[in-house]
Amino acid sequence: MHVDVTTLKNGLRIITSTRPEIESVSLGIWVRTGSACEKPEVNGISHFLEHMAFKGTQRRTARQISDEIENAGGQSNAYTSREITSFYAKMLKNDTELAVDVLTDILLNSTFPEEELVKERDVVIQEIKQTLDTPDDIIFDYFQEKAYPDQALGRTILGSQQNVRLFSRDTLQTYKKSNYAAENTVVCAVGNVTHEQFVKMVESRMSGYQPQTNFAKDKQIYQGGFYCEERHIEQAHAILGFRGMNYTSKDYYPCILMSTVLGGGMSSRLFQEIREKHGLAYSVYSFSTSQSETGTVGVYVGTDPDDLKKLMPLAITEIKKICNEKVTQQELDRAKIQLKASILMSLESSSATVEILARQSLIYGRLIPIEEMVAQIESVSVEDIQRAAQTVFASNPTYTLLGAVKNRTDYDEVQQLLSA
Repeated sequence: MHVDVTTLKNGLRIITSTRPEIESVSLGIWVRTGSACEKPEVNGISHFLEHMAFKGTQRRTARQISDEIENAGGQSNAYTSREITSFYAKMLKNDTELAVDVLTDILLNSTFPEEELVKERDVVIQEIKQTLDTPDDIIFDYFQEKAYPDQALGRTILGSQQNVRLFSRDTLQTYKKSNYAAENTVVCAVGNVTHEQFVKMVESRMSGYQPQTNFAKDKQIYQGGFYCEERHIEQAHAILGFRGMNYTSKDYYPCILMSTVLGGGMSSRLFQEIREKHGLAYSVYSFSTSQSETGTVGVYVGTDPDDLKKLMPLAITEIKKICNEKVTQQELDRAKIQLKASILMSLESSSATVEILARQSLIYGRLIPIEEMVAQIESVSVEDIQRAAQTVFASNPTYTLLGAVKNRTDYDEVQQLLSA
């Protein structure tokens, strides 16, 4: 895969990967800011700004923004994560410049009109309420809060209803001025477009984008803890998690592969033991997530309330096994194939590829060749897996419970089981 990169005088990076054999272009603007960059009093502002960016500019109304993209048969959207905010689109090749014009317009020239602010506050509050009503979603927010207490990384992406009600036009403009700049922004396109054409489209619109930001990121220090919320619902939901690896750790890939062996698919240890052998859950899996300074590894399960107390010791047994006994070469080889296949298959999609390129540029400051990623995965040994497991699972656990959880394994019991 050939990739071209140009950096403008203000520091803005423009990245393309040309695919002349397809008829479309996936493109977008990625900014390295999100909820992990917010102060407590404005928690949720990154996500709210993402919504409000589409609500009108100096040149377009909210309706015109959506109409111009969709009248051309295109798609546009945005997302906010803990460390990245993105505005993106997918268009037919002849409408690439239209998408560039709309996306740069909403990034640079949003006016945050008061009448739209009033409506969008209610929309986002409904989004918060919807999350609260989705137990296998909100439990991850509870987990994050206990893993990183009193830190921006531990607060929710959506923010609180109280905060959202107080967000004003001035709040949005202040946050945008502090957190959006060329040095932490990447514009990327993958598809039927040439690099030179795309650079001209972007440069003519973003050469005046402010070069630097002045915000200071909060600390990211994993601590762990316990949270339990009883609700009258049909299932018991649980997450047992630990400190993981940041993006640049030497154990980044060993940690992902270890999580894959533990609970990364139907052939994983947790799936086979808990679902197939004992029939204790429909949904059980492990996860490994990374941030710039830290990470988390954990096990999620949704189960019958009567089975929770039986299930958790089984999950902990599998955690201890992967620490104390080397995984088999067959397990490791299967995990490597799964990870490589996931990466390589995603590159068949222009939408997935543009996301990969943009995130690599923001996270690592460079683009990582596919051959290098594959080589790093291939170099992981069974000893590396065991070392990563022993490092991860030696940390203080984060244990969160939600639902019908009266018949549960408590936090002190979890700690005892892990240390036994």
